[in-house]
Amino acid sequence: MTSATLPVADRPRAFVRVRGPEAASYLNRMVSNDVEALAVGESCEALLLTPKARVIATMVVARQGDDDFLLLTEPELGERLRHELLRYRFAAKCVVEQERHRALLVLGGDPPERAIPNRDYGVEAFELLDVEAPDGATTIDDPELERLRILACTPRYGLELDDRVLPAEAGLEERAISFTKGCYPGQEPVARLHYRGRANRSLRVLAVDAERLPGHDTELVLDGTAVGRVTSAATDPAHGIVALAYVRREVPEDAELSLDGGVARIIGPRSG
Repeated sequence: MTSATLPVADRPRAFVRVRGPEAASYLNRMVSNDVEALAVGESCEALLLTPKARVIATMVVARQGDDDFLLLTEPELGERLRHELLRYRFAAKCVVEQERHRALLVLGGDPPERAIPNRDYGVEAFELLDVEAPDGATTIDDPELERLRILACTPRYGLELDDRVLPAEAGLEERAISFTKGCYPGQEPVARLHYRGRANRSLRVLAVDAERLPGHDTELVLDGTAVGRVTSAATDPAHGIVALAYVRREVPEDAELSLDGGVARIIGPRSG
């Protein structure tokens, strides 16, 4: 790391390694992004989906060698990701196994070789594996990371992502899906919605005026009709409280939404 003053934090992760002569082709058939196109040392975000395009796991795929990939996912998803990849491996010549590593998140600065870019927090950031934070590094705490994640409109599994949500609703098409690669589970409904339809709701950032943080699934109301639900919330010096919420597409950008104990307004991103 080039500077000991950069903010750092442990980034809880589970890790699944896929390696072998058919690792690249097998992964490309299973996940939503074009991992075969990665050069060694590059990475991309991807999703493992059900045939109905519901999210099984989010991940970052890092290509460590021609036939060697490391998948970084949320701590609670590691075993399921490994299980699902093994379940459909059949005769593909690759090994799928969990590994233990430590991920150190660094905000800002120039990433060293083999650093893994991280887009979750709306600022330049990267992850380093199996290194200690340098002496004097500034530690960024979990509440601040959560605030940055919300302002960046980054969905997290178990909060914004569950079996009710499609990737397009969560804003994951641009960052985790290729529309030019070959088939993968869930491709048909993903492509159909992308080319022929439009998601009925989308993930938005809200500024909330309330005495306390709204809870998960708190209902948003406009003119007496439920138009959305809150998924995450955090305190923020500029807005008091910021939150992520799924909001119906037809809700005006300048609408004032009611919720239990307060009101909210949309502050980003602009609806497409």
